[in-house]
Amino acid sequence: MKYGDFKKLTSIKGTDAFIKHLEVNGIGMPCDEFIDTTENSPLLSPIEVDGMIVGNRFVAQPMEGWDCTNDGMPTDATFRRWGKFGESGAKLIFGGEAAAVRPDGRANPRQLMINERTKSATAKLREKARLSHINATGSDKGWVCGLQLTHSGRFCKPNDNAKFEPFILYKHPVLDNKFGTTDDYPIMDDSEISRLVDDYIESANHAYDAGFDFVDIKHCHGYLGHEFLGAKSRPGKYGGSLKNRTRFLKEIVTGIRATCPKLKIAVRVSALDLIAFKPGPAVEKQNGPTLGMAVEWPSNEKYSYGFGMNENHPSEFDYAEMFELFDVLKSLNIKLVNVTLGSPYYNPHLVRPAAYPPSDGYASPEDPLRGVMRHLEVVRDIKATYPDLQLVGSGYSYLQEYLPFVAQAVIRNGWTDFVGIGRMMLSYPEIFLDALGGREPQRKKFCRTFSDCTTAPRNNLVSGCYPLDPYYKDSEQFDVLAKVKKTRN
Repeated sequence: MKYGDFKKLTSIKGTDAFIKHLEVNGIGMPCDEFIDTTENSPLLSPIEVDGMIVGNRFVAQPMEGWDCTNDGMPTDATFRRWGKFGESGAKLIFGGEAAAVRPDGRANPRQLMINERTKSATAKLREKARLSHINATGSDKGWVCGLQLTHSGRFCKPNDNAKFEPFILYKHPVLDNKFGTTDDYPIMDDSEISRLVDDYIESANHAYDAGFDFVDIKHCHGYLGHEFLGAKSRPGKYGGSLKNRTRFLKEIVTGIRATCPKLKIAVRVSALDLIAFKPGPAVEKQNGPTLGMAVEWPSNEKYSYGFGMNENHPSEFDYAEMFELFDVLKSLNIKLVNVTLGSPYYNPHLVRPAAYPPSDGYASPEDPLRGVMRHLEVVRDIKATYPDLQLVGSGYSYLQEYLPFVAQAVIRNGWTDFVGIGRMMLSYPEIFLDALGGREPQRKKFCRTFSDCTTAPRNNLVSGCYPLDPYYKDSEQFDVLAKVKKTRN
């Protein structure tokens, strides 16, 4: 396979042709032929989640803009993005965007923070989304909004020098080499972790004061919560057994419930992961970036440095460990779980199936449709095993024109409870409102997964849809991004 060997979705004309393409290629993806535009549509069915009634089944995923002030206050660009969350018509705003619980835990110097100083402005973000939702749909009945709490761990980049300033939990033979935490780089001790737990609890209380219905304790995409899940080689009470590796989450949940019992708690988790990928060798007559391939690992050595991957074959999943984690979530009485995979820092094709890689990535080693299907299958399997949990699925944006048709099918078939929309929310937030309203899709607004929303923050620029949104396309940062892409290609 060479870059671009898979068939681009733009060359498939119509839902019938898309369904046929799936069949011919052996991709068992559910896809309805028509969208039900009646009040009985599966996508419009209300559902109870942890005592909250959510009015429909499409979700605004957390989407950072890296466009706040250096002290974590939202700017006009931040308010504009939260307005898009509301305009989408989604009744569940899953976290809005990742809010750092303390300054040195930010993945970008312009990341949103939630603290005593910022909570009033953050409350206005929520209100902006709510009012935009009312304007788009006529009512905020069944509208539920959460805030994602995070510490970026290994991927902290809190200062304008654009350098990683990591917090790590254990030595990692692959990621240490990739991201510069080798040799005597310090590991967080248990007392530091205890203080961080207190920061999460305090931030959750601020989120409640700001009017949020729930907080999402982020455990995905390689950030600190996710790294805890893989801390098998760490000694002490936060490492080794899964019981210890989930202690951080348990302490946060216990503390929030003790201090703010009315606030609901959710978790977004990378349920499965794989070893890091890298660009493979150049292929003769290759047109574009080289394909990704898994980092080499000795076949006779166990890979005990991640979560949800086979220790003997780290390019394969370990469902058993994933299910053990969901047993823990169930024991914590977590009702709402947002399921994602991998990390955009070291295996982006896994978490965000895309036709075009970010500047620091590699070309997809598979047809991205198979990447979408992997997301659907994982959530389907979790739902079949834990029917009482309410699940949000991820990875849908690559489907483009066919997203609503697949979304309706997976909800109707009971594969998931909610369909989460990330990158598409930046370019075409009203995709579901148009489909359910029987309107022709606005084809020029479909996210074509150019990955500029990832390439930009990797180069210390704000994140946004540079190819399609005039707000970013007409900005000075567009020219800077174009030069970066030209240099990297």
